[in-house]
This record gives sequence, C-alpha cells and structure tokens, in this order.
Amino acid sequence: MQQQTTTDRQIEQAEEILGERLQKASFAKALFSGRFLAEQLPPYPLEVDEQTRGRVEQLREFCRTSIDPVAIDRQASIPQSVVQGLGRLGVLGACLPASCGGLGLSQTSYCRLLEVLGGHCASTALFVNAHHSIGPRAIVLFGTPQQQQRWLPRLATGEWISAFALTEPQAGSDAANVQTRATPALDGSGFVLNGEKRWITNGSIAQVLTVMARTGEQDGKSGITAFLVTPDMPGFQVVEPRMEKCGVRGTVTSRLRFENMFVPRDHVLGTMGKGLRIALTVLDYGRTTFGASCTGAAKTCLALAKEHVRQRIQFGRPLAGFELVQDKIARMHAAIFAMEACTYQTAALIDAGLSDFMVETAMLKVFTTEQLWQIIYDTFQLHGGLAYFTDQPFERMMRDARINSIGEGANDVLRVFAALVGMREVGEELQRLLDAVRRPIGHLSELGTFAGRRLARWLVGPEMPDYPAGLEPWPARVAANVAALAAMVEKLLVEHQQQIVERQCQVARLSDAATELYVSACVLQRLKAMLRRDHDQAASDPEFHAGLLYLRLADRRIAQNLHAVRDNDDAPILEHARRLLQ
Repeated sequence: MQQQTTTDRQIEQAEEILGERLQKASFAKALFSGRFLAEQLPPYPLEVDEQTRGRVEQLREFCRTSIDPVAIDRQASIPQSVVQGLGRLGVLGACLPASCGGLGLSQTSYCRLLEVLGGHCASTALFVNAHHSIGPRAIVLFGTPQQQQRWLPRLATGEWISAFALTEPQAGSDAANVQTRATPALDGSGFVLNGEKRWITNGSIAQVLTVMARTGEQDGKSGITAFLVTPDMPGFQVVEPRMEKCGVRGTVTSRLRFENMFVPRDHVLGTMGKGLRIALTVLDYGRTTFGASCTGAAKTCLALAKEHVRQRIQFGRPLAGFELVQDKIARMHAAIFAMEACTYQTAALIDAGLSDFMVETAMLKVFTTEQLWQIIYDTFQLHGGLAYFTDQPFERMMRDARINSIGEGANDVLRVFAALVGMREVGEELQRLLDAVRRPIGHLSELGTFAGRRLARWLVGPEMPDYPAGLEPWPARVAANVAALAAMVEKLLVEHQQQIVERQCQVARLSDAATELYVSACVLQRLKAMLRRDHDQAASDPEFHAGLLYLRLADRRIAQNLHAVRDNDDAPILEHARRLLQ
C-alpha cells in the first residue's frame, strides 16, 4: 500500500473538521473556483469601542513600566510579576467567559491586546498566546460545563498556566502522526498514557496541559484524543524544563515524558478520537493572534526606521533623501497596512460566527510572519552596523521573529495545505464534469452550468460588490486576478489530476497568489470602511495611500506568481536536487 503523504493527512484532517462545523462557504476557498463571496466578509472592524481602547492603553502603560524585553531575553525568563500583572489586567483570560472569570472579549478585541504585546516583547506575546489562544480556548470550545468550571477560573487569572502538548519527535506540522498512546485502564476508569512531547511552550510551568494522544481504532483507523493533564499525575516527567533556543528566550519551552501515567476518564476533552479537530481548531485561533503580534512588531520597526532615516546624515544629507531608503519605508508601510487589515478582517470572520476559516487563518499566518521577517530585515539594513549590536533591539527582534514561520504550522506546509484544500472543490467539480461528458444524457444541466460559469469568468470575472469612489481600478483588478487564478487552477487539475499533490512548487505559487488575493480583499474592506466614515479625510490619510500601494504591489506579485506556475525552472532545479540527495 502506498504510504500516505503529509498533505493527504492534512486534507483528511481538514475534511474531518469541515464535515462537523461547515455552515457557510469559506471566502478564501471560493477564490480558487473564481468566486468572490463578498457576503462572507463582515464589515471591517474599523472602530474600537471605549472599553477595548481603555484596556489597550492600560496594557500599553503596563508594558512601558513593567515589562523589560531586554532583561527577559538576557535572563531567559518572564518575571512572575509580569505574569501576575497580566492576570490582573485580564489579559490571561481575555476571551474566556465572564462566568468563568474571563473578560469575554471578542477575537478582534483580543488581537488588539496581542498587537500591543507583540510590538513590545515577543516573548511575552508568545507566552500569552500559548497560555490563552491554544490552552483554555480548547476547554471553552470543547469542554463540558463541569470541566469549564473546574479549570477556567484559575486559568483566567493566571493563578494556573496552561500548555498545549501536541508536538513530538515524529509529529510537528504532521499533526496526525502523534505517537503518544493512551490505553484504556483495565477497570475502565480512565487511560494510561505513554509517550514524549517536545518543544512545548509553558510545558514545565503549566498546571494544566492539553495533551494529544493516540487512542483506539476509529472507523478502522487509530484516532487521536485530547486529555486534560496535570503535572501531579504519577508518571508525568519533565525531561528538559527549559530548552535553550535562538529567540523568544523568555518563554519556557520544555520536553516532557509520560510513563504509565493514569488519566481519569473525566479528563477526556471533547469526543474520543476527535482530538485532531480540537488541535486544528484552536490553532486557527492561535494563528490569528500570530497575525496581531506580528503586526505590532512590524509597527515598532517602522517607527524606529522612520526616526533613524530622518536623523542619520550620510553623504551630506539624511538617509530619508535616498530613493532606495524611501523604497524600503514605503513598502514596509504598505505591508503593515495589509497585515493589520488581514488580521482584523480574519478576527471579524471568527467573531461573526463563520465556522470555516481554516484557509483564511493559514493564509494570514503565512503572510504576516513573512512580511514581518522582511520588515525586520529592512529595518536592520537601514540601521546599518548600529543594528548588529546588542544595545539595540533589532538583533533580538530578528531572533524572536524567526520562530514565527515555523510555529503553529510551518509556512511551506500551510502553503500547500491552503491551496490543496481550496482546489479540492474545483477538482471534485471537474470530476463530475468528466463523468457528465462521458454520459451526457441526464447531465446536460450540469454541463450547461459549468460552461456558463466559465464563459462569465472569461468575459467579466466574478461578481464584485459596490465600492466607493476612490478605489478605482483595484476592485476590477482583483476580480480579474480571481478569474486568472481559477483558470490556472483548472489547467493544473486537468493536467495533473490527483498527482497535483506532488507538484508542490506550482501549488505553492497558486497559494501565494490566492493569499495575496485574500489579503487584497481585506485591504479593500478596510479602505471602504475608511472612505465611508469620512471620504475627504481618508483620501488625504497616508494610511489610506498605504493600502492603495499594497493593492498595486500585490497585483504585480499575483501576476508574477501565476505566470511562474507555467514559466519556471522547476525541472532543472528539482533534477539537480535529486542528484545531490541520492
């Protein structure tokens, strides 16, 4: 039997989740079939309510007075006073229900808090994200009322810290490959866990851990189940309390082992055998807050870069007077506008109750983490030799940012995942069309529908909503690019059929083009909201023009990616790689 690939397993995981929670079509997935489902995008959350604004300012002041990112990095530890302060401010229970001691905030409001933390201290932002976004969030979404009342109140205040234990030596981005096993106890009272977890943020300091373990057969396949584990359970071992690492050194990253560790049956979280659904769902939330923290860090970079290039004199004039410097600054601003737009539009999707946002959060995570990496690189370059020394924040920010494109799903894996999930519906339709062509009697309406939709795409592109004056020609350009993406998807599927999963270089370019289209849609939503709030003010606002610049740059990158799907050097590159790797 042919070995199942990582991509195959990821698609199976996606299907498992979508089969249980799909209510409305995903905006990002629809792009692959040439549709622009504007009704799936809620209004952009431009306004910030006074309560959230107050919490943001409180947190900003707490960061300024109480969080020292330099000391946290050098001492490789977040002080307990910081944890307690975040607990008092409600940050550690921001989205948890008020009935369990949390603030009950929306995802959008929570992202505004994480943006502040990300712009000040990446270690603290990651600590909060690991504790809140993928720890107690699982209990909120999948726990019983009894579990919620038992665990959440102390997690909300920071009295207890949580961790999410998924990653293992053989299971990282391939979440389905978990090897830790949970065997039913002989008396039926619980389960006995054996296995090892590594790279677990908060692992050795957590009082509550969500642990993924392989359980009995589910529909002929071994399932994965989520368990709530405490470190006082006999058999719980901390192998490495703090693993030394490149960046975000303030966070605790641990290696754990379970040896015949008994877990009571009432510690099972959610349904037996459905642990992957829990894992992938909470990772969607974590990826959204990744976007917020990356946006915060990028804004910090831009502020420092602007100040430096205005003051630094070289060759008789400020650096700000040179074109190559201006090019970097303008591109950074455009990227940050788009990062912010995509983050808060995706958060708004979640707050609107839409159930299928896996592709959107994957795209958001890839886009924001890679944009931040480029922005840090350019900020470093603009500061020259000054940035290389540890009395400046840039080498720390560079080290801290490197994990972003690895954690919560490696970016290359997410690229392929997003594209193949998006293409799957198109592939199924093409298969039905092929069946209809072979047996046209009884399938004429299906053939007519497909032909009509393709003709409409060729002539006018997808139907677009009304946009205010001032955004021309970008809605029309986005529509044309959506049609071009869908046409390229069809060509590749017809040419490669099921083997498309092995054409990763081409699939990645499709994914990058689709990601830029999703981000462009988010930017258009934000620009539309700005124009409708105050048209004249928006038209003169540098932020507004940053959004327009992003649309222009994205339009060019989309065209380049789609062109490179067919015109590329993949064959000689891959041939050489295989020669080297024999």
